Amino acid sequence: ALRDSPTLKSRAILYYRLQALKSAFEKKYGDSPQFYACAPGRVNLIGEHIDYCGYSVLPMAIEQNILAAVSVNKSGSIKLANINPLYKDYSVSCSEDIAIDRDNPKWYYYFLCGVKGIQENFGITNLVGMSCVVDGTVPPSSGLSSSSALVCCAGLVTMEANQKSLSKVALAEICAKCERYIGTEGGGMDQSISFLAECGKAKLIEFNPLCATDVKLPAGAVFVISNCCVEMNKAASSHFNIRVVECRIAAKMLAQARGLDCSRLVKLAQVQGELEASLDEMEALVEEVLHPEPYNREEICKALGITTAQFCSELLSSNTQHVTHFRLYQRAKHVYSEARRVLRFKHVCDSEPADALKLLGDLMNQSHSSCRDLYECSCPELDQLVELCLKSGAVGSRLTGAGWGGCAVSMVPVEKVDVFLKAVREGYYLNDPRRAAMEKQSLFVTNRRRGCHFY
Repeated sequence: ALRDSPTLKSRAILYYRLQALKSAFEKKYGDSPQFYACAPGRVNLIGEHIDYCGYSVLPMAIEQNILAAVSVNKSGSIKLANINPLYKDYSVSCSEDIAIDRDNPKWYYYFLCGVKGIQENFGITNLVGMSCVVDGTVPPSSGLSSSSALVCCAGLVTMEANQKSLSKVALAEICAKCERYIGTEGGGMDQSISFLAECGKAKLIEFNPLCATDVKLPAGAVFVISNCCVEMNKAASSHFNIRVVECRIAAKMLAQARGLDCSRLVKLAQVQGELEASLDEMEALVEEVLHPEPYNREEICKALGITTAQFCSELLSSNTQHVTHFRLYQRAKHVYSEARRVLRFKHVCDSEPADALKLLGDLMNQSHSSCRDLYECSCPELDQLVELCLKSGAVGSRLTGAGWGGCAVSMVPVEKVDVFLKAVREGYYLNDPRRAAMEKQSLFVTNRRRGCHFY
């Protein structure tokens, strides 16, 4: 099930990439690779920052991916190299405990997250030696999940090299957990779609238990990705984890207000489940219980009946210990409204009404507004780009990925694609030398690809 052949359209590009990867491997290690593995990046169509709160998301895999050429060696070490000369080689002994420096998120630490996840899942004392060369076409720090694709690819090749076997669902769950070694408290969307995607389809990804359902997208439009060319590394900053912490605290505050045992509730979806309430009712509860002004530590500790020490150890992550104020109302309001938009998006896709494109576009636009105003995870460049995309013919446009930079995804009617691409190219990229140099890798129509596989 993990074996795949490329489509005719991408066969030539893939062939030359694999040949270049093979040549680089032979030059580096003096031998040919035994197998190749692929893990795609992804674009999230709707459902931003809600997977780690327990809610469904709606992504699809894209053609841009991570490729790895691999062979088993007898050196007793894992040797890693990258086609990109900016990324340095790395080697680690198989007999050593794999250490991941979350304060220094180099590319090879993401790879080692995947290695460590497989090692711990199977209880492998001594991993087999591996020689690897990696090639990536997912733009880094762009919101298209380059880091998770690398983790997934590493988990896949480590499983294969050590002659183990797991289902795609199990691999996705392992890789979602082990990426947290680098310090990012994600929810599992990126890894799930990287493994479970199918050609030509988007997926509704649900959690606890992990489940992927096909979503048929409307035939009259395509999705176009545009990179605002502002990079944001989730592991190198605290923006992402601050939002995770705020949602965690908001869940406990809502649970406490309704007399639930908040000590065991850490996700906003769990609170909804305990209350057996609708998403509309949860939004009303947010309005009733939480105030729009930021909460300080003392107010939260008093409400939850915990000490400052407990607050720091139980609610904060290692890179959010410095935070003193928390916007709980805004974060919870975004999560519940975004979770509702995901379900509406899927319903429109399933029911195929005559005005499907307009309805879906409206949901995407609402999502961006919520990310910008309530979750505060956009940036001026992304807002400018989204506005330009809408003026250029998109029926819907929104940030995709963590935010604070990276990409927008736009739904564009098929007949308007050429005009759209020209307008965005001229309006955003060609008037700035740095953006112009990045334009070919920053503006493209997505192809819905399948998940992780071997060649």
